[in-house]
Amino acid sequence: MSNVRRPALEGSIAVRGDRRLSFAEYGPRRGPAIVWMHGTPGARRQIPLEAREYADQRGVRIIGLDRPGIGSSTPYLYPNILDWTQDLELVLDTLAIDTVRLIGLSGGGPYALAAGAALPDRVHGVGVLGGLAPTEGVDAAEGGIIQLAVTLAPLLQVARVPLGVALTQGIRLVRPLAGPALDLYARVQPPGDRNLLSRPEFKAMFLDDLLNGSRFQTSAPINDLVLFTKAWGFELADVRVPVRWWHGDDDHIVPFRHGAHVVERLPDATMTVIDGESHLGGLSIAQDVIDTLMELGPRRADAVPR
Repeated sequence: MSNVRRPALEGSIAVRGDRRLSFAEYGPRRGPAIVWMHGTPGARRQIPLEAREYADQRGVRIIGLDRPGIGSSTPYLYPNILDWTQDLELVLDTLAIDTVRLIGLSGGGPYALAAGAALPDRVHGVGVLGGLAPTEGVDAAEGGIIQLAVTLAPLLQVARVPLGVALTQGIRLVRPLAGPALDLYARVQPPGDRNLLSRPEFKAMFLDDLLNGSRFQTSAPINDLVLFTKAWGFELADVRVPVRWWHGDDDHIVPFRHGAHVVERLPDATMTVIDGESHLGGLSIAQDVIDTLMELGPRRADAVPR
C-alpha cells in the first residue's frame, strides 16, 4: 500500500437537505476537471493508480465522488437517478468547477449519463466503462445479472436499510482480511478480471478504496440496486452530449449487448470493444479513456443527432 498515491484533497461537501457528499481529488486544482463515478460496490478512491499519476503528470483534476451511504456521505435514497444531478451541481459550484467531463464505471455509468442529460451546458463529455442499461421504460434491456435485482426489487425497497446495515457489518468483518478476500474473489472471476485483479497496482487500488474510501458505511450499493430497477428519470435520447463507451466483450456482469443497446439509442455515442476483457477491463485503459474524453470540447449548438 506504500505505492498508493493519496488524494491531494479529501473531504465532504454540503448538498441539499442538510446532507453531505464525500469526495477525493487528485491532480492540480486548476486543471480541467473529471468527475469519476465509482462502481457498485465502490467508493471515491476507486480510481486506478495510473489515472492518479496521469492527473499529476498531465495537469488533469480528477474527483472521485461518493454516492449517498458510502464513506462519509449522508445516507439517502434519491427518487430517481436524475435527481442526483442537483447534488452534482452543488459539488461543482463548491469546487469552483465550471465545465466538467464524467467517467462512470459499471453502476456509475447511469449517474454519468444523467449528468449529460441534465447539465448539457456544463458537461463536455461522458465516458462509460461497462455501464448498466435501463431496466424500465422505452430504453430497457432484458437479461443479465441486473434482472435478479429487478426480481428482488420489492424486497430491496422494503429491506434496504437493514440490508445496508448488514453489508456495512460484513465489510467491517472482512476488512482485516481484505487482501486474501480479494484474492479469493479474483479466483472465481473470468480470465480478464482475474488477470487484472492479480496485478499489484489494481489490487492496491481496490484495497485503498475498501480500507479508506468505504471505511464508515456501505449502504450505497443497496440504494444503487433500488434505483437501477426503477425508471431513471430521463431517457437515453435526452443525453445529447458526446458519450464514449468501453465494454469488454467477455463481460460477465453487464452483458456486452446491453452496452451496445445503450450506445445505439444515445444521440452521440461510440462503442470501443475491449477484446477479451470482462467487467473491469475499462480500468486497465484509464489513460486512453481520459485522453479520449479530453478531446471532447464544448458541444456545438447546431449539432444534429444521428
